Amino acid sequence: MAADHIVKTFDEDLTQMINMIAEMGGLAESQLAEAVMALVRRDEGLAARVIDHDERQDELEEDIEAQVIRLLALRQPMALDLRTVVAALKIAAELERIGDYAKNVAKRSLTLMQTQPVGNAANTIMRMGSIAGDMIHNVIDAYLNKDIVKADEVRARDQDVDQLHTGLFRELLTYMMEDPRNITACTHLLFVAKNIERIGDHATNIAESVHYLVAGERNERERSKQDLSSSTVINVWDKS
Repeated sequence: MAADHIVKTFDEDLTQMINMIAEMGGLAESQLAEAVMALVRRDEGLAARVIDHDERQDELEEDIEAQVIRLLALRQPMALDLRTVVAALKIAAELERIGDYAKNVAKRSLTLMQTQPVGNAANTIMRMGSIAGDMIHNVIDAYLNKDIVKADEVRARDQDVDQLHTGLFRELLTYMMEDPRNITACTHLLFVAKNIERIGDHATNIAESVHYLVAGERNERERSKQDLSSSTVINVWDKS
């Protein structure tokens, strides 16, 4: 009976930890969606709400970390249970970083509200945010259902965010070259786009953790990276 009680208590602790991960995932998804919407609609109140909600993410990560340490110390889990506990720690850290990047987007949006819109950049950012938001949603679903196929699909979608980021990077550089008055807004938009690109990377990291959690081994396929912004050059003398 004592052993049954220990197993039941351990399962309850795991369930509690998994539920906290689910809450962090839902909050990260909503933070990103609201941050992007604040930018597109130029909504100061919505941006401020995203910034305020980041504190809850930090609290959840701390609670998960404490739970993980306690489970490792008291239960000494093995095999799948050990991977579940370790994965929770890693995934919580990734979600906390996603929350930070969403908060940064909201902060930049407040600054951008003081400038004129630049071209079609807001729509591209909205597309990037939509894909990244879907990645967060799907990877948390994959985690909760131990769905390795869905996790790998999330990993593959990161290249879509990368490609949009590279295209927007080129576009914003062109706007700055054409009119120096665009430099301030474009600089902040570049940071916004990079934040969303990084969110995609963190969602991909979670997908890889889910793959390892389920399979007990890393995904052997090379991770596709399509972000070419670091090597992009726009020739200022090219008038064609």
